[in-house]
Amino acid sequence: MIRPAAPADRSRVEEIVEAAYTPWVEVIGVRPLPMDADYGALIGAGQVFMTGAGDGLIVLIPEDGALLVENVAVDPARHGRGIGRTLLAFAEDRARTLALPRLRLYTNELMTPNIALYERLGYHETSREDIGGRSIVHMAKQVPDRP
Repeated sequence: MIRPAAPADRSRVEEIVEAAYTPWVEVIGVRPLPMDADYGALIGAGQVFMTGAGDGLIVLIPEDGALLVENVAVDPARHGRGIGRTLLAFAEDRARTLALPRLRLYTNELMTPNIALYERLGYHETSREDIGGRSIVHMAKQVPDRP
């Protein structure tokens, strides 16, 4: 079950994000952008969703013609259990509910395991750019019809 995060979930959300992204700081040389997001504001805007067990989260921001997957984070102790895939499947359902035909996301080019996962799930690279010294890979996917 995936549910909207509540204000009381903020500390857990921040804890998961910190744990999930800290290993990447050394790899990319800077803090990944999700580590500095305002989760209080994102939760207040209804854009953060958590697993029922509180071991993963996804931040979804509706845009014109697409649903932006701003962040997917899973407690590192729970990696390898399909939680990230479940959250990304939820994003597809959410996009269908909002009648948005496309999902988009971005990640650092050095986060190659993440890029490989997104490609396996049907995302393709659309562009690259530099954001504050970070080399960002933009990816997108058409929202499939309901399975």
